[in-house]
Amino acid sequence: MKFKTENAIVLVSGGMDSALTAALANKNYTLSFLHVNYGQRTEKRELIAFNDIAKYYNVKKKLVVNINYLSHIGGSALTDRKLKVEKANLESKKIPTSYVPFRNANILSIAVSWAEVIKAKRIFIGAVEEDSSGYPDCRKEFFDAYNKMISKGTKPNSKIKIETPIINLLKKDIVLKSLKLKSPIHLTWSCYKENKVACGECDSCGLRLRGFQKAGINDVIPYKKILNYN
Repeated sequence: MKFKTENAIVLVSGGMDSALTAALANKNYTLSFLHVNYGQRTEKRELIAFNDIAKYYNVKKKLVVNINYLSHIGGSALTDRKLKVEKANLESKKIPTSYVPFRNANILSIAVSWAEVIKAKRIFIGAVEEDSSGYPDCRKEFFDAYNKMISKGTKPNSKIKIETPIINLLKKDIVLKSLKLKSPIHLTWSCYKENKVACGECDSCGLRLRGFQKAGINDVIPYKKILNYN
């Protein structure tokens, strides 16, 4: 058994991407989990998923932060009830209404601060380029730029770096890799709208369902509607 000498922070939203990212980080690092509530519609359900995933990986060090100022700023259907969560259009190249302006930059700044305190050298985030046509802060170039900023804005001996191990994977690959590594897909939650039964129609449900459909596997979580995204 490999002895883990270094700490790593994993940003865990509660979705299957972050759960798989945790599985990959768990191979070489002692994990600390960070979860952020920002006033999103499914905040309570995502927090349940976060805690379930943390328990699954036996993570002892957890940090849950509330930054509901993002909901006060608004501009996203996830945080502003006046805006409608659009139905999935997976071929669209436009930024959807579910985009939370500069959310990942806010979350990563918290992670970097915590990393300096607990002396973690790595911050893992389950960003995926497949999502990046809609979300500019999910692109590799964004994380490359953020790493440069970290090196300029932290103590010289901190050597903190963001890792994006699944950024080039498609959702199909994420499903298959999750099963191979026994990542707890059954504990995850992806829906943008609902807290009990996933809608099956929002962008996040659409991407998740397409991944399962292309993998030829049935998702285990409940849906109100299961559309064909394959």
